[in-house]
Amino acid sequence: MPFRYVALESLRQLRNLPSLVFTFAIPVVMLLIFGSAYGSSGQRDPSTGLPWLVVTTVQMAAYGGMMAALSQAFSITTERSTGWNRQLRITPLSGAGYVASKVLAALLMALTTIVLLFAVSAIVFGARLDLAHSATAIVGIWVGVLPFTLIALAIGQFAKPEFAQPLFTFVFLAMAVLGGLWIPLQVMPEWVATVAQAVPSFWLNRLGQMGAKGGGDILSPVLVLADWTVVLAVAIAWRYKRDAARA
Repeated sequence: MPFRYVALESLRQLRNLPSLVFTFAIPVVMLLIFGSAYGSSGQRDPSTGLPWLVVTTVQMAAYGGMMAALSQAFSITTERSTGWNRQLRITPLSGAGYVASKVLAALLMALTTIVLLFAVSAIVFGARLDLAHSATAIVGIWVGVLPFTLIALAIGQFAKPEFAQPLFTFVFLAMAVLGGLWIPLQVMPEWVATVAQAVPSFWLNRLGQMGAKGGGDILSPVLVLADWTVVLAVAIAWRYKRDAARA
């Protein structure tokens, strides 16, 4: 039952044209805009040693993966407001199965977005990154997206429908800015870079950079992202049990 629901949920999202435009088109357009500035430039990022085009590709892939994951919040809020969650509780699908279906659907959408952005960068701008480093960067970003799937679940479970959109916008913008996904943190005030190290988007970007570079201290991003994942998973499980008890 859970596997069938996951398949149906993923297929439903792939048929949602407005959602696909929001998830795929915006990061691609931003990559085309920013990539045009660095596509013919041989300059490198002083902090990573990577070409600016590769850094931009990683940033936009992380941005797109994060967007794909966080967009799950809207479907969960809608299902709660329409009573679909209550209907699911009388089916064989367990609470863990429901959460797993949302997480896996988000990861599938995120992986599609990440691969698409790397492909666009390679085809349009000729981004010079060998297959092994590209694959490592893609996997790193994809794994790093996991906490954002849980943030989406938390927004969907805790927020009322009328507050879901503003909360999503605030979280999304804060994560994008603090993660250095739009503007490099090097050009921002020092205190912003300090605060950024506490949020998962910073380490999502860092994992992608490490993969593209082929090395780095992977322990720090893994520990921070794991901490976010555990805390969010506990909060979501508590909320789901509370909702189930009320039902």
